[in-house]
Order: sequence, then C-alpha cells, then structure tokens
Amino acid sequence: MGLLDSFEKGLERAVNSAFAKSFRSGIQPVEIAAALRSELDAKAAVVSRDRILAPNAFEVRLAPADAERMRSLGSTLDDELLSLVQKHAKAQGFSFAGPVTVSLATDEQLSTGTLRVDSQTAAGQVAWRGVVDIAGARHPLAKGRTVIGRGSDADITIADAGTSRRHVEILWDGERAMVRDLGSTNGTELDGRKVSEAPLPPDSVIKIGRTEIVFRVIAQATPPRPSVSASDATRAFGFDGPRFEGGAR
Repeated sequence: MGLLDSFEKGLERAVNSAFAKSFRSGIQPVEIAAALRSELDAKAAVVSRDRILAPNAFEVRLAPADAERMRSLGSTLDDELLSLVQKHAKAQGFSFAGPVTVSLATDEQLSTGTLRVDSQTAAGQVAWRGVVDIAGARHPLAKGRTVIGRGSDADITIADAGTSRRHVEILWDGERAMVRDLGSTNGTELDGRKVSEAPLPPDSVIKIGRTEIVFRVIAQATPPRPSVSASDATRAFGFDGPRFEGGAR
C-alpha cells in the first residue's frame, strides 16, 4: 500500500461520509498530502555522502473557501499530514534538522481548488553529529578519536569481559568515520566481518566481545549566534572584540 493510499484510508476512518462529500469541489485532503510529498522530494538536498537534508517546516497555502473547509477537520487532518511527512522522509532516507511542522494558511490570491506549499529548514546552521549506541545508551563522539573498551582509561567504558581494556577506536572528522582495532585479543567485527581498520558508514554495527556498537550520524540545528554590540564585547572581553581580515568567518 502506498503512502497516499494509507493517508486516504486513515482520513476516511476519521471523517464521516456525509462530511467528506463537501470536498468534492475544491481541494481534497489527499491533494495536500501529494503536494507535501512532492515538496519533500524537490527540496531535499544532499549535504554529504549518505546524508540528505529535507525541509522540516511546511506551510500549505489555500484559497479562503478551501482553507475554511480543511480547518473544519481540526486536529485529524493536522495529525495525518504530519505523519505522512515523517513516514515519507523515513522511506526516502531524508533527515530533518529540527521538529517537523505543517500549518495551513489562507491565501486570498489563490482560487478555489489550487494550493501552494512553502517550506524551509529550521533556522540556523545544520551540524552533523556522530554518536554510538551501546546497550540502549547514546554516546556522542565529542573528539576526533574515541577509544572504547573495558578499561577505566577508555573514553567509553563497557562492562564486557570479552573485550580488551582499549579494544577499538572510532575516528570521526565531522563528515567521515573509521573504525580501528587496537590490537585486541578477540578482534573486532564490522557488520559481521572481521576487520582491523575500515571505513564506518552510518548505521553500521561494530561488535567487540559480546557488545554491539551502532554508529549513527544525526542532524541537529545549530542556533544562530546572538548578536553582540561593541559595548557588550568591550565589557565581556576587555577590548573591542576579535577582528578578521575580510570580515568574520
């Protein structure tokens, strides 16, 4: 069953047949769903290998008569549209930089039966963060080199007697990752294959001893830096602030 088929059936269960008849002229809810899906596909951008960023804030603009009818559906329509956007993004392997929002707006310039979708990515820059999931706990890769093992001197310590004190390390430069065995006694597996050193794709599984380590790359929005006046900078730093040739970097 396609995503739109699923959407239509969910909407039909929530709205009685008498009410649904009022949508025979003008915009149909399924047309909004199709427009959102097209917007996702059109605006998704490849940021780097294996990472596709999609917009997460959507505004559906409708003619006054269509907007009034759609709003009469209340939260039912809102929930279905939000669910569809999230499911389609997951099916296509898209990432979001923040929470997904879908809103309806009235546009006096549109005629009944037409719509327009505007979308944007969450404000601020998007940063890609490497993390590892171990036994239900998530550990950010805060350094370029993260050592994992059972020793207290490892960056991430695991309680597994089958692992060495410094068993494996993950190298992460903000874009690419690599896994490297540190001469362990029992070796290291990557997706079921024994390795000494190998590139580490997102969602791959490292196994050391009886422990599975899942490497993931997640998107997060970095809020814009607040503007600071010259007087504020003087009070905070004791001078007029840093200067860079050719402007701020």
